[in-house]
Amino acid sequence: MLIQPALRQATLLRRYKRFLADIRLPDGKEVTIHCPNTGSMKACIEIESPCWFSESNNLKRKYPYTWELATTPHGDIAGVNTGRANALVVEAINNGLIVPLQGYGRLQTEVRYGEEKSRIDVLLSNPEELCYVEVKNVTLSDGAGQGLFPDSVSDRGRKHLRELELMVKQGHRSVLIYCVQHSSIERVSPADEIDLEYGKALRKALSNGVEVYAYQADLSEIEIKLVRRLPVFIDGLQVDKNG
Repeated sequence: MLIQPALRQATLLRRYKRFLADIRLPDGKEVTIHCPNTGSMKACIEIESPCWFSESNNLKRKYPYTWELATTPHGDIAGVNTGRANALVVEAINNGLIVPLQGYGRLQTEVRYGEEKSRIDVLLSNPEELCYVEVKNVTLSDGAGQGLFPDSVSDRGRKHLRELELMVKQGHRSVLIYCVQHSSIERVSPADEIDLEYGKALRKALSNGVEVYAYQADLSEIEIKLVRRLPVFIDGLQVDKNG
C-alpha cells in the first residue's frame, strides 16, 4: 500500500479522549490530530518520541491529520491506524501473499452476516465455498518478539469469534487473520492476562474449525504492506495450519 503523499514526522506529546492526540511539528507548532485506534494502544505510546501522520484533503474534517505510526517504548515502530488493516489484508490476498486464501474468484468487504448484526471484513467465494475472513490489528508486544491480542478487553473480538464459529457450523470456511503492524513482533498469541475470556473464545473457535494466521507488515513513511507470515502460538503450541 503506497502512501501518497508520504507520511510526515512529528513528536508525540499525548493521547487523550481515546480518539485524539497532540503532536509537535518540526517548526515547534503543537496541533491536535485524530487517533484512529479504539484499543488501549498498550506499549505503543512513548511521550516525546517520533510519530508519523497523514493529512486529509477533506475540508469537512475537524482534524485533518491522522496518526499512522508510533515509536514504542522499546524503540520499535507500530502502525496504530487500525483502519488500514483490512486494506492491507485485501491487498495481500490479491497479491498472492496469503497463500491459504487463494483460489477464490470473488472478494467482497463489509458484508452483513451471522446472528449478532455483524459485518465480515472480507468474504471470499467460489462456486464451491464461502470463506469468511475476520481481520484484527496487532500492535501489542512484550518487547521480546511476542505479539499479543487484544490490548484491552474486547467484547467485540469475542463476538466475531462466535460469528466465525457459527459460519463453520453452517458448512462454510472461517479464517481469522492477525495483521501485525509492528516492526519487531515474531509470533502472535492471545493476551490471556488482558482478556482471558477472549483467549477462551479463541481456543473454542479453533477447536471447532476456525483457522487462524498472522502476517506482518513492513512500515515506512511511503509504504505499508504485509510481507511475511508469522506463527501463532497458544499454550506453547503452534496452532496455525501449514497452508
